[in-house]
Parts: sequence; structure tokens; C-alpha cells
Amino acid sequence: MSVSVFFLIGVAIGVATSAPVGPVNVAAIQRAFRYGFLPGLVAGSGAVLADGIYAGFAAFGITAVSDFVERHSGLIQIAGGMLVILFGARVLAAQPHFTEDDGPPTGLWAGMVTGFAITITNPGVVLGFLAIFGSLGKWAPDPGNYAGASAMVAGVVAGATGWWVFISAVVSRLRTRMTERWLVGINRASGGLLILFGLAIFAHLLLEG
Repeated sequence: MSVSVFFLIGVAIGVATSAPVGPVNVAAIQRAFRYGFLPGLVAGSGAVLADGIYAGFAAFGITAVSDFVERHSGLIQIAGGMLVILFGARVLAAQPHFTEDDGPPTGLWAGMVTGFAITITNPGVVLGFLAIFGSLGKWAPDPGNYAGASAMVAGVVAGATGWWVFISAVVSRLRTRMTERWLVGINRASGGLLILFGLAIFAHLLLEG
């Protein structure tokens, strides 16, 4: 199978793993709506970086990380749940306002760090990539096909990046038609959803225990 086919498969995986609504989607949408295209994209790029790392582990058959995640899944989920709840509380406490020169926030790259941290502390991400790559069968690169594996990882990064470009562009475009009342509503909904995501992580841990 050609390298280009592996790349296209990776693109599909990147979009499929980025599109479902989760904490990073909510955070990126909130930042794109509040500050515009670039901050929303930067927030999503943190998730892209984490996805690329985990896709690399899955594509190249590196099991050490997946074994570590499985052994310490509970602790990782607790850290991730606390991070999501704290970020949600911060969003809820914010007092957003539009200004005439409403540009990138002072902590522009903080959005990237947050997106990366939320994604990298989610054991479901690495296990999800391992499950997806494991189910590809003949569509997966053969062991030792480093060119094919690299192309697939590059495709995952490209697909995920494309998703965040699309979301950030759509939301930042809509923000010009919204009032501050909409902005406050988006903030409250985003903060509330993030807190619910965090609580759901702890509820899942309790049910598993």
C-alpha cells in the first residue's frame, strides 16, 4: 500500500478522534468565541500535539507507554479530571467583554498548554489510538514499514489540525454577529460543560471501583 494511502487513512483518523465533543473542543470553542481565530486554533493545537504523540506510539507499535497508562490509569484520570474542573471553574468565574480591539489574550500559549494537558492526561486517548490502529488490519502499516507509519501519523496530525482550523474559523466568524449577552452565555455553558466532563471522569472511576 502506498504512503499516500496511509496518509489519507491517518487524516480520517485525525478528524474522527478530534470531532467528538469533549473538554478540548469546549475550551477551543470558548477561546475562539472570546478572542478570535488564532487563540481557538492554538488551544486545539495542544490537543493535536498530544494526539500526534499517542498516534506515534500506536503506529510504531510502542507498547511501553500503553502499559504505563493501563497500570496508572486511575491516577492519570484523577489528574485529568481535576484539571478539567479547575479550568471549567476559571471559565465560569471570568467576566467576558468585547472590546473594539479584542485581540489575542495575554496568555495565548496557555491555551495550547491547557489543550495538551487535558488530552495527554486522558488514558482513553492512547488506548483509543491503540484500538483504532489495531483494528485497521490490512490497512495498517506492516511492522518495520516506518515510511508508512510516519505517513499515517502525519495524516493524523493533518486531519486533527484541519478540524481545529475549521472549528476556530466557524466560531470566530460567528462571534462578530454576537452580543456580550451571547458571550456570557457561551462562557457559562462552556464552564459548566467542562466541570461536568471532570465530574463524569470521577463518576466513571467510582463505578469502576
